Amino acid sequence: MSSLVHSITVDCADAYALGSWWSRVTGRPLADDDHPGDPAAVIELPEGPRLLFIGVPEGKAVKNRIHLDLVPDSTRDQEVERLLGIGATLVDDRRRPDGSGWVVLADPEGNEFCVERSPAERAAS
Repeated sequence: MSSLVHSITVDCADAYALGSWWSRVTGRPLADDDHPGDPAAVIELPEGPRLLFIGVPEGKAVKNRIHLDLVPDSTRDQEVERLLGIGATLVDDRRRPDGSGWVVLADPEGNEFCVERSPAERAAS
């Protein structure tokens, strides 16, 4: 017996706003029936589980116990700059002089996530 992961769920203050932000990150639209003020918003990814944003009354209080690791189709550094430009904040820069490492960012509600090197960057090292 086993189970599949159906959704990665993110608790947040504003499901539509945070879902819209992550829609820009992933390049995937929110579901057609998602609207401002809705208690939930969904992004269907081309593979794997969907991203589900659920509005909750309490704010984020501590470091995430689970987070997303993103692999860009551009370079890691270009993606970090793009994400900072759309509202992410820098939490920790773990890039190393040899090009390895990652960058920890936070979304507009403070949820941490990492940006790793792209497949092309990994292959070149």
